Amino acid sequence: QVQVVESGGGLVQAGGSLRLSCVASGRIFTIRLMEWYRQAPGKQRELVAQISSGTRSNYADSVKGRFTISRDDAKNTVYLQMNSLKPADTAVYYCRAVIDGYQYWGQGTQVTVSS
Repeated sequence: QVQVVESGGGLVQAGGSLRLSCVASGRIFTIRLMEWYRQAPGKQRELVAQISSGTRSNYADSVKGRFTISRDDAKNTVYLQMNSLKPADTAVYYCRAVIDGYQYWGQGTQVTVSS
């Protein structure tokens, strides 16, 4: 059984940084795509960043230049380095992974940015 688990969330002041991690475990052959989403209270879940198996990455306009997504295939892990955080970045951050043709979601990790 494949599991995806996020970690690294927390409370940080505006302008600060956090690094989120997402680890996939279980019987895994190929992780084609790994993504970070977020959902703020009362808002729809939105795509923040994605990285393919070829390490091609894309970002939401709202985080370009501040967030960096990376992956370590040896560890089945994707990271989200978040710098210059703003109160508007406050949300639950979710990891989604496409593994062997199926999608898996993590349980989410809370990021709170205080002003």
